[in-house]
Amino acid sequence: MDERRQLAQELDEIQQQVKELEIHYEQYFAGIEKREPYNERKNLSRRIRQFTNRHIVWTDLKFRYQGIASRLMSYGQYWDRILRLIDEGKYHRHTTKMNSPASKRQPGNSQPIDPKIEADQLQKELCRARKSCGLPGTGPSTEKIADFLASQREKIQARYGNKPVEFSIDSSGEKPRIKVSLKK
Repeated sequence: MDERRQLAQELDEIQQQVKELEIHYEQYFAGIEKREPYNERKNLSRRIRQFTNRHIVWTDLKFRYQGIASRLMSYGQYWDRILRLIDEGKYHRHTTKMNSPASKRQPGNSQPIDPKIEADQLQKELCRARKSCGLPGTGPSTEKIADFLASQREKIQARYGNKPVEFSIDSSGEKPRIKVSLKK
């Protein structure tokens, strides 16, 4: 019974090493680790090969060993394929989660702008632009601008989906106008 416990403990250690090796390879493929964990893989493969010549009497432990060995072989083929793709320049690291706009957000910019505040700011900019163009009056009210912004957002959502929209004042023509553009 002592030999069985020792064998089960060795299989536990090997299984833990396979999990750690998988994590190291995933970190290498993601660009977190600089070097491939080649020595760890070689040592683990050697340790598993030592079990090949060992006669395991207990069926459950033999089954467990075969599962661990086949899992390492499958991972090995997967890792070799990805390494080959990296060498050929065909592998693109999946760093979209690390570089996503959600991870780059500033704490102050994480909330959307209030439509009333945005309309008020645009109304003030529109008044300044009208004065600089020599036009009399203050232009449309804040409520009319807010209604216009809401209708433009609906049109853009219907056409382009749920993409963020940015409003600005364009005073390049005779009259200043509210310019609508998609955020990039």
